[in-house]
Amino acid sequence: MNLVTAFAASAQEHAEKAALFWGDSEYSYGAFLGQASLLAGRLRQDFQVQPGDRVGVWLKNCPEFVSALFGVLGAGAVVVPINNFLKSQEVEYILRDANIRVLITERSLLEAAPDLAAAAPQLRFIQIDEFARADAPAAAALGCDRAASDLAVIIYTSGTTGRPKGAMLSHGNLLHNVDSCRQVLEAVSFDRFVVLLPMFHSFMLCVGILLPLLVGGSIVLIRSLHPPKNVLQEIIQHKATILPAIPQLFRALAGAQAPPDLPLRLCISGAAPLPREIQKEFSEKFSVTLLEGYGLSEASPVVTINPIHGPWKVGSIGTPIPNVEVSVQNDAGEHLPDGQIGEICVRGGNVMQGYWNRSEETAQALRQGWLLTGDVGYRDTEGYYYITDRKKDMLLVNGINVYPREIEEVIYQFPGVKEAAVVGVPDPRKGEQPLAFAVANDGAPLDEKALLQFVRGKLADYKVPRKVVVLPSLPRNATGKILKTVLRQMQA
Repeated sequence: MNLVTAFAASAQEHAEKAALFWGDSEYSYGAFLGQASLLAGRLRQDFQVQPGDRVGVWLKNCPEFVSALFGVLGAGAVVVPINNFLKSQEVEYILRDANIRVLITERSLLEAAPDLAAAAPQLRFIQIDEFARADAPAAAALGCDRAASDLAVIIYTSGTTGRPKGAMLSHGNLLHNVDSCRQVLEAVSFDRFVVLLPMFHSFMLCVGILLPLLVGGSIVLIRSLHPPKNVLQEIIQHKATILPAIPQLFRALAGAQAPPDLPLRLCISGAAPLPREIQKEFSEKFSVTLLEGYGLSEASPVVTINPIHGPWKVGSIGTPIPNVEVSVQNDAGEHLPDGQIGEICVRGGNVMQGYWNRSEETAQALRQGWLLTGDVGYRDTEGYYYITDRKKDMLLVNGINVYPREIEEVIYQFPGVKEAAVVGVPDPRKGEQPLAFAVANDGAPLDEKALLQFVRGKLADYKVPRKVVVLPSLPRNATGKILKTVLRQMQA
């Protein structure tokens, strides 16, 4: 069993059914099967893609993302979904790191093609709209002989070293997580899942794409998030039943006018902590269950969720999903008793194989079968887990991981910068935003606007600091380490 055979079986059973709604357009299971088999054949024949080769998928949210996903897997290759907000310099790094020779993209992103081609001369492009048509016939049966243990997807997640790391997820990892989520969400073929977060994100890949398609359900792909009432209208129009999203989206929806006939049966908040006030606002506005869950790319990604039939505990990330173990451990790997704070660790068939070409980081992340999440928290006496802090110095901007080190390294490239430090500050819309502190070389003036413009040219917009605070020096401890806690207190 692999992702391709699982999808093909579902698509054959539901060939005429709408697999995806996109505005007023519908894409059937049969159409996606045809598009995917067409792409798989082209990758093998025209591009000589071999089993295990990495193929990049650099797309904005669109129906063709589904065709690209299963087409690449159908060719026996490994899908590398690439964040469509990244600038060409950031994409170049992933192309080199994963040794990607074929990149599936779209017209609007092809402006970066010359830069990418210059950096990776062996790179060949496939423009998705060249072949992806809603009425594409099945060129051949879609299938591949990959085993459950074979690599299926590499998800790049920002690393504390400032460079993204590729979490290696096998066919079995993703199938395991899909089945656990199917059980815990009681997902069935009449469910329609709303997809409005980026499809490259591990949360959407598993819960928004794979889960509905493998249970014979449907995807309601939202064209635009603004204004929020449009989202609610599409949910009503297409009779969507499950909405996985991030806290900021639920806050926006809570501020919109509540329609009387919302068909949703379940909302799931993930990718960032759900503030109590947002849960309260949303619950007061809509008579729909909003559950907080927890996961990370390295776990395919879902780990815990509050039980759909309760009891629900506000502020808790819930209990482990079926066939996944969670433990709170100290640095020595000892399991801590209830109520005691330590690192949240995960074990199960959903845990990644490791980081691509990063044996040292893999060894640091996996200990005796346990995935060390870097998140700190505790378990209560009823088995519910709580996250209290982050061990790693990470920010969550709109649910996407941002690591200060990556931003700091870019700031250090700006002429006149002597020292730099980036911390996260709370933001009501985005959850958090980066804030930069910089020290100029002796006697050199620092132009904040020019520095931010420089950073904007090198990093995705969501990583660009809200502002730069210029200081005479950065606070440090006796060993010379920058005291970021002091910087956060200064800003507060």
